[in-house]
Amino acid sequence: MLTYTPPSLHLHLHLHRYPHSTTISSSLHHHPNHPTTTAPDPVLRIHNSKTTSFLHHRQLATTTTNETKNPPQEYENDHHHHRDSEDKPKTPPHILPPQEKQNILEMSLVTKRGPQFPGSIYANSLPSLQSVIQTQNEDDEDDEEVMIRRALDIRRKVTAEVFKAAMKKGKFGITYSTNLVNRLPDFIDHVMIEAAALKRSPEFKDSTFNLRAKLVIDHSNVVPLIRWLKHNNLSYPKIAKLICMSKGNLDSIRRLVEWLKTVYVKGEFLGATLLKSGDDILHRSLEELDEIVDYLESNGVRRDWIGFVISRCPRLLSYSMEEVKTRVDFYLNMGMNENDFGTMVFDYPGVLGYFTLEEMNQKVNYLKEFGLSTEDVGKLLAFRPQLMGCSIEERWKPLVKYLYYLGISRDGMRRMLTIKPMIFCFNFEATIAPKVQFFRDIGVREDAIGNMLVKFPPLLTYSLHKKIRPVVIYLMTKAGVTEKDIGKVIALGPELLGCNIAKTLEVNVKYFLSLGIRVRQLGEMIGDFPKLLRYKVDLLYPKYQYLRRTMVRPLQDVIEFPRFFSYSLEERIIPRHKIMVENRVNFKLRYMLACTDEEFNQRVADKVERRRRFESGRMDDAVSDSQMAEGTLGKTASSSLSS
Repeated sequence: MLTYTPPSLHLHLHLHRYPHSTTISSSLHHHPNHPTTTAPDPVLRIHNSKTTSFLHHRQLATTTTNETKNPPQEYENDHHHHRDSEDKPKTPPHILPPQEKQNILEMSLVTKRGPQFPGSIYANSLPSLQSVIQTQNEDDEDDEEVMIRRALDIRRKVTAEVFKAAMKKGKFGITYSTNLVNRLPDFIDHVMIEAAALKRSPEFKDSTFNLRAKLVIDHSNVVPLIRWLKHNNLSYPKIAKLICMSKGNLDSIRRLVEWLKTVYVKGEFLGATLLKSGDDILHRSLEELDEIVDYLESNGVRRDWIGFVISRCPRLLSYSMEEVKTRVDFYLNMGMNENDFGTMVFDYPGVLGYFTLEEMNQKVNYLKEFGLSTEDVGKLLAFRPQLMGCSIEERWKPLVKYLYYLGISRDGMRRMLTIKPMIFCFNFEATIAPKVQFFRDIGVREDAIGNMLVKFPPLLTYSLHKKIRPVVIYLMTKAGVTEKDIGKVIALGPELLGCNIAKTLEVNVKYFLSLGIRVRQLGEMIGDFPKLLRYKVDLLYPKYQYLRRTMVRPLQDVIEFPRFFSYSLEERIIPRHKIMVENRVNFKLRYMLACTDEEFNQRVADKVERRRRFESGRMDDAVSDSQMAEGTLGKTASSSLSS
């Protein structure tokens, strides 16, 4: 079957087949003034004609180069040819574009042969890589380094493809394999170097690079290791980083993971523990690690706590035995016993490994400036080791300056530190300052805020929006506390802000209202004695029953003196009431209870002497009616008590 070829293509093909043809050469430089040349016979299109044309084009470029050095006489006389060359400068034919050179390299190093079809250009039909690089080096020596770098990049891509093929054989998905291989540049280079080294062996002298790379990957057992690490809950970024850390010694990863399991490190923390233990952890012996664990266990850290401690402080495994002993002795020398040390390390494992010894000494010395001894600091750190994680410049000094601005002395700060050391772990701008501003807004006086914080330091640990504000709203809406008195209530009884609304405040409010006390009166009682709502109803009920049934006192007495519920029934109320009955005297609740035993006995003696003088007739006429009324009430109470 014949195929029609256009004239332009015919000339192009004929030029490649007969590069020295004078007829076709002159036809390419045809000018209107020249005589017309008869066209040659058409050439039939054959199989792979484009490939053949491309190869002849390469041969023509080489031939043209040689002819340029010794040009024929006919080209010297051809003025039109020189005019065209000067008007349109051209790149020398033997200089390849960068993209074409890249394609040649990639095609020469591909892992699989590309699809073949009529007209395809194969790598074996192109000029060899060596000849191309040699030709380019004659023009530009710097281009050699660029080509070598490109060749290395292509080798890396080939190695990565071989690795992906091994992953695919290991039943890994394409996406997982691609994501993992992209994070393994060091291991890919290791495989590439090992595969290149195999070339020196006579056994693999004539083998392909792909085969040698595959042998290196299979021999390293990296694919089964990846499967095993994935089974142990390690994500592919952690697996990739571990493989790169191993520097080719993949057995060290499995060995260390098995050891971590023996000390109770959970699977979900294995990857993080390995990655944060230091770059040299994979090269440490298990005997050194066992020695560290045994030493910690001998100083109070229980065996089943070791896994938790190591997973929270992996850096501990990177220290030498001498370093670990120095850090442990730092805390034991402050008076800690083994139990305190063990619980401290379990509560905050970072206390052993996250800070330098210099930083630890600076923080201990700063805490001593509040008036604490070394033993006091040791007890403080055993109770709240998180203090060691706070910065002096960024956390403690700004807080101390702020507390001093509120009028809190050094002794007050020491009380806050010993009662609630967590306060010194807070960022005062985000946690403490908004609460202080809220107290100002509800009417707490400026000079009372500091005293309130020193009196009840846990107040600063409560949530402003979930704890403090809801309690204030409940007191003003349900307990009858007015807006005028709410600031005084909070200043006198900051402990109220720590009470549970449903279990404490609401139960007490309902009980007092059930006694017949109005909401407004209850608010006044709370303003006079804020602690009233903190007592349990089981303690309030017996006192109220004794007041009403035994002492025969009206409800108004409780409204006027709500502190009555703060005194002990067995140790204060009943004994003093018996003394009053025996001496036939009576006092208001305030004078009866709000005094010491000596003052109470003196008041009773004065009352008895006054009554005796009255009964003997020597009493002045200026005896007040109120005193006589009190005597009458005392007789009534005594008769009720005897009955």
